[in-house]
Amino acid sequence: MAIARMRSVVLDCPDPKRLADFYSALLGWEITSVEDDWVVVTNGQPGRLCFQLAEDHQPPDWPNPDRPQQLHLDLTVDDLDRAEAEALALGAVKHRHQPGENDGFRVFLDPAGHPFCFCVD
Repeated sequence: MAIARMRSVVLDCPDPKRLADFYSALLGWEITSVEDDWVVVTNGQPGRLCFQLAEDHQPPDWPNPDRPQQLHLDLTVDDLDRAEAEALALGAVKHRHQPGENDGFRVFLDPAGHPFCFCVD
């Protein structure tokens, strides 16, 4: 029997609404709650992404261990090139370090600098 159930993945950022808008468009999820320091996006299923104000937020500098990524999101896509173009149009940046581009995944940074990957299963 589980001790707990996953409720949220929470990302610190300097602008919660801006980052929620980015992930809402990227995932096709709805923004369901907006406060000054906290914004939630969900697809109506258990689990959600939340964005929390951190005025002193310093984005990770992966793969530099001085400011490690700590976590990243792996997102499944059908077409890497199309997903990349659409994510870049939303404000993502393709990371300079691409360890798996030939292995079916690409690394990007969201507008607050958090890494995420597009993966093809």
